Amino acid sequence: MDINPLLIPILGISCGLLAIFSGAIVRPWLKLKERQMELNANSIAEKAAQYGADRSRLEERVAVLERIITDQGYSLAKEIEELRSLPPQQVTPKPDLV
Repeated sequence: MDINPLLIPILGISCGLLAIFSGAIVRPWLKLKERQMELNANSIAEKAAQYGADRSRLEERVAVLERIITDQGYSLAKEIEELRSLPPQQVTPKPDLV
């Protein structure tokens, strides 16, 4: 087996070029991708915090609506049943509901 004497310098130069290429191009590209992922994670965390605040606000509103409905639940059901028993032309709104 005959080894070409030019093969050793070519391999040495190729390894050096590969090291320069990885240091000059690949490393900054990897740092850029890492920074982009950090920014994306921060924006997702901010959105999650906003959704959490909106959720708690909506839960408070639902609790208030539930309290309103349960406080007047019996009288509301009674009024609905009274409206069902009346013929359609005799239905008139009550003054306190308008």
